[in-house]
Amino acid sequence: MSVETPRRIVLLRHAKADWPDVADHERPLADRGRADAPIAGRELAATGIAFDLALCSTAARTRETWKLAVSELPQRPRTVYEDRLYDASLGELIAVVNEVSDDVRDLLLIGHNPGTHALADALAGSAEGDALTRMNRSGFPTAAFAVLTVDGSWKSVEHGVATLAEFWTPRRG
Repeated sequence: MSVETPRRIVLLRHAKADWPDVADHERPLADRGRADAPIAGRELAATGIAFDLALCSTAARTRETWKLAVSELPQRPRTVYEDRLYDASLGELIAVVNEVSDDVRDLLLIGHNPGTHALADALAGSAEGDALTRMNRSGFPTAAFAVLTVDGSWKSVEHGVATLAEFWTPRRG
C-alpha cells in the first residue's frame, strides 16, 4: 500500500468497567459495559471501515470490550494484544502507532482514558463538523470511539496531523 493512501485510525475506549476487589488490570466489565460494547461494535460496523489491524490493551476490560464489539463486525481483523496500551501516556501511544506497518490502512486501537482522549485530541489538527467540540465536551466516555484520518505513513503520525472525521458515544437518557 502506498504511503499516499489516506489511513484511518479509530480509537475505542473500553466499555464501562466494574470495581470489584481485584487489581486494576483485571477489572471486568460492568453490566452496562457488557450492554454498550456490542452497540459500539454495531456502530463501528456502520462506519463501513474494514479494519486491517486491531491493537488492544491486555487489560481484562479492554479484552472483554473487544470480544463483544468484534462479534458485531462483518469481518474480524487481525488482533494484537499490546501490553504497552495499558496505562499508556500520550507519547507511548504515538510510539505504538508509529510502529504500525504501512501495509495497514485502517487501524483500530482499543484502550483507556486518559490516553485515548489525549491521543484523539492531540492528533486532531482539524475536525469535520462539531466532532471535536462534542468529543471534548463529553470527555470521551466509556465505549465511545473517534475516527481520525491521516495522510502519509504511520511513522509520520504526530500532533495535529489528523482530521477527526467522526465521534460517537452511547446515548444516555
